[in-house]
Amino acid sequence: MKHPVGEDWRHGGFGLYVHWPFCASKCPYCDFNSHVAVRIDQAAWRDAYIAEIEAWGEKTRGRVLDTLFFGGGTPSLMEPQTVAAVVDAARRTWSFRNSIEITLEANPTSVEAARFQGFSEAGINRVSLGVQALDDAALRLLGRQHSVKEALAALDIAKQYFARTSFDLIYARQNQSLSDWRRELVLALAFEPEHLSLYQLTIEDGTVFAARHRVGKLPGLPAEDAGADMFDLTQDLCDAAGLPAYEVSNHAKPGQESRHNSIYWNYGDYIGVGPGAHGRVTVQGQRLATESVKAPGAWLDLRRRGLTTHAAALSPGEQASEYLMMALRLSRGADLARFAALGGTPLDQKALDPLLELGLVWQNGRRIGATKAGRPILNAILRALL
Repeated sequence: MKHPVGEDWRHGGFGLYVHWPFCASKCPYCDFNSHVAVRIDQAAWRDAYIAEIEAWGEKTRGRVLDTLFFGGGTPSLMEPQTVAAVVDAARRTWSFRNSIEITLEANPTSVEAARFQGFSEAGINRVSLGVQALDDAALRLLGRQHSVKEALAALDIAKQYFARTSFDLIYARQNQSLSDWRRELVLALAFEPEHLSLYQLTIEDGTVFAARHRVGKLPGLPAEDAGADMFDLTQDLCDAAGLPAYEVSNHAKPGQESRHNSIYWNYGDYIGVGPGAHGRVTVQGQRLATESVKAPGAWLDLRRRGLTTHAAALSPGEQASEYLMMALRLSRGADLARFAALGGTPLDQKALDPLLELGLVWQNGRRIGATKAGRPILNAILRALL
């Protein structure tokens, strides 16, 4: 279906992201906007989220919401009543798609697993568990507060209460061999998951791991070649289990893909609510890039004055570039006609041809995508094309 450039977002859909900025502890590898707090005023956060949703509703009247995603931080630290109030506010503000996906990220500790019934009653129909490793020693190195036993128990409980479940694992960790990762992934697949997010450990600036790495106190990280071998093994094992990669780091049974994250990758519109939340929202035909202040206290204070979000108009060229950067992460790739419509200029075939010759990119009519060989070096491909 063809959409006018000003309504291009309809190709990808419309979602709402709600950022809960609090965690019980800060993981040493994490560069997300998360904070540890002793006391959290749930009522104040509930009221602020509702006010922010209503403010965005004034600018996006008449839309149908495809997805709602509670991310963080650790959203499973929210009271179920807070989650229910946010879901109800979104339902009042926009129409819900009949098949709306409402996801909550959760840590698999026993305390949070006990809340799952409440979250289900609040409207959550998909949960994403931050398992991260199926090895107790590795979990300690990653700063996680749960054990493998707790993670597997939480997964069992989640399947009782939610129509859809997913869990995350991190590989290429300290002292992890290819055979170690094979054993761990085989164990994960034995639970017949419908969706897996499998990330290679990266050392991000501003994290505890980055500080340790700079002074040589993060030993045992796999060499680059070993990480590439783990990536290849991941594709092979997941393909054989019926969970092909539909995105660089995400695997799913057909029909079980994350609909919310697919809005990002298909360059739809999504509103970001909460400290540090980003968004891409089309208002009166102009796509805006939005970003909220990161500090939780400052965000709450600004919300009371209605000033939480900075918005900047995206040029046609910026929109085309963003679309390509997101769509090339998908196994289905990018639509060259949509790229040209967004930016007003076709993709340079002279830039594309060498990548085709090297077998890093495929082309099928007006669609292009990264091959199996190209996926691990996607950033280099994007630099060449843009």
